[in-house]
Amino acid sequence: MIPPNAQIWLVAGVTDMRRGYASLSGLVQTSFDKSPLSGNVFLFRGRQADLIKILWHDSEGMCLLIKRLDHGKFVWPQATSGAVSLTRAQLSMLCEGIDWRHPVRTWQPLMAI
Repeated sequence: MIPPNAQIWLVAGVTDMRRGYASLSGLVQTSFDKSPLSGNVFLFRGRQADLIKILWHDSEGMCLLIKRLDHGKFVWPQATSGAVSLTRAQLSMLCEGIDWRHPVRTWQPLMAI
């Protein structure tokens, strides 16, 4: 659903999860000087670290996805303000509850053919 050319921004710090798409859009505009209508993706985390909201605008309207982990926590940067750019692979790991900052392979290839 997220366009391949969209930039993905993880919003550092804790966000009030009672906010809806209008309030989160305002936060993107005022705090980061970015347009929420640009098609870029913005991620917000709650205080408990088990809930995230993902905000983006597709070609038809504003989308807001909410995900809560049954077990574990979403890994977030230590910074309390600003935004961090993620790749699509890092976003995928984050949504699975994997530490996207230091992914570890379960094996190393011995030789390239």
